[in-house]
Amino acid sequence: MSGDKSPKTVFRVADLSQNKPQRFALIPSADELTAIATDIDISAIRKLRFEGDIRAASKKDWQLTAKLGATVVQPCVVTLDPVTTRIDTEVVRHYLADFEDPEEEEHEVTEDENSEPLGAEIDVRQVMIESLALALPLYPRAENAEMDENVFTEPGKEAMTDEAARPFAGLAGLRDKLSGEDGK
Repeated sequence: MSGDKSPKTVFRVADLSQNKPQRFALIPSADELTAIATDIDISAIRKLRFEGDIRAASKKDWQLTAKLGATVVQPCVVTLDPVTTRIDTEVVRHYLADFEDPEEEEHEVTEDENSEPLGAEIDVRQVMIESLALALPLYPRAENAEMDENVFTEPGKEAMTDEAARPFAGLAGLRDKLSGEDGK
């Protein structure tokens, strides 16, 4: 982290005050940005800041509220050229002492998606990295990058094109043909 003294990133729940929020601000160093970029499989992180607080939500539950700001570089999904994206997002996590994890495979999720079981510690660095990974664009695309149509098939067979794959393409042609016959 930046500066001579590294900021605290792991907070023991037993040490948190019920009456006063625990503030934090993380600004990773250049080396840490490189390590995080490698961990989340992107080209680079140019800037990253995560700041907020942890406060009591009830006698046993806690809430982390923070702002994540980052500038990241990912390869374009079409050209592989570098794409720079600015991310600014709010992060909220609810740490619940009585968290119940759904045991059934198909369970309707009615709980808050930001809820987690309360452990002995809250690791804000881990929340920062997870939040950044979730906020990344899934398909970064360079400006004016367009997908060309690639057609592959076995020798001697007609290739399936995007146009031919449309389910009603043949019906539209038939309709046009019939319309032309009716107009005579």
